[in-house]
Amino acid sequence: MIDEATLDRAVSAGILDAAQRDALVALASPESSPSVRKTEAAPPSVDDQMRLVGGGNDIFVTVGIVLLFSGALFALQAVLPSKSMVLAGLLAAASWAVAEIVTRQKRMRLSSTLLALVFSASVFALLSDFISARFGLSGGINPISLFALRDDAVPIGLIMAGGLIAAAAIYFLRFKVPVLAAVVAVAATGLAFFAAVLVTYDGIVSGAIAAPGAEQLAQVLSTALVIPLICGVVIFAVAVALDLHDRDRQTVWSDCAFWLHVVSAPLLVHPLFILATGQEGLTGGIEPVAGAGLLLGLMMAAFVLVALAIDRRSLLAPTLAYFGSIGIYYLINGAANTTGIPPFALILVSIGALVILFGAGWQRIRGLIIRPLLPTSLLNRLPPIKA
Repeated sequence: MIDEATLDRAVSAGILDAAQRDALVALASPESSPSVRKTEAAPPSVDDQMRLVGGGNDIFVTVGIVLLFSGALFALQAVLPSKSMVLAGLLAAASWAVAEIVTRQKRMRLSSTLLALVFSASVFALLSDFISARFGLSGGINPISLFALRDDAVPIGLIMAGGLIAAAAIYFLRFKVPVLAAVVAVAATGLAFFAAVLVTYDGIVSGAIAAPGAEQLAQVLSTALVIPLICGVVIFAVAVALDLHDRDRQTVWSDCAFWLHVVSAPLLVHPLFILATGQEGLTGGIEPVAGAGLLLGLMMAAFVLVALAIDRRSLLAPTLAYFGSIGIYYLINGAANTTGIPPFALILVSIGALVILFGAGWQRIRGLIIRPLLPTSLLNRLPPIKA
């Protein structure tokens, strides 16, 4: 679309006169569109815009991409049975080539997301095969083989995570696909966890850290969740910063924030869930510590308030799945024992009611809860309340 500055230069150059310029500006204004005039009385939508699917044609093209790459994968595996690096490279190049049309020119959202994931998976497979060939890991990458090659563990981790992050960044600079923010976040989290494992391993080998016994292994696994928790806090902070940068959610950075929230939510909720319930890290058995019900309730309330404040429903999905299920279980278990109704059924009913409540009245709930709680200075920086 030609902007008004260009029209002004056209008037100065004698291509248009002032009357023609004003007529073009009036014609291009939203108020001049018949479709807009017909819907002026309609209230604006208070729901998040659907940015994942661009329409029926987008879904149609996505199906075509699935068929194309599935067929190409099987065909290449038959033609190149022992050249997996070549196969992964060809798939990565093909996804980039198709994205030049589907993403760069047509801006199809769902198709672009799928192509970006195909590209990321192909790069991951390419890096895995390269590391296996370069460091002699013929059986693939696994913790035992990495510890056996401790001197090479750091470059292996950097090549894997750094290469994936670099590839995702280059692809994002070209195509601006938001899901790549999640790819970068997951890769960075994996690298941080890998580094923590290596530090612990070195401490045990040197004698600085006592090797855990079999009875302590569950506690060690639970303690190790502090790394995902820290990564979840960092990813969440970045997502909130992007949300504050784009309060009205009109740019690609808001879409990147959505995917970062999707990644950060389980990283935050799962460790806190284990902390509150005393879940055993190996068997998954739950033995609530004293006051676990109260702690669960407080954390659920905190997550709900944060989700309402930043206007992100994605933060509530794992919250309801983790905190809601176990918390409601203990709250209604007594009722189930007296009525004979299975606790699982009551859990489904309760969580379903909460989802419908938040889904149908999200903005109204935001207005009723967040507006009185937060000062105006903070409200003016958060996404606007649309009810």
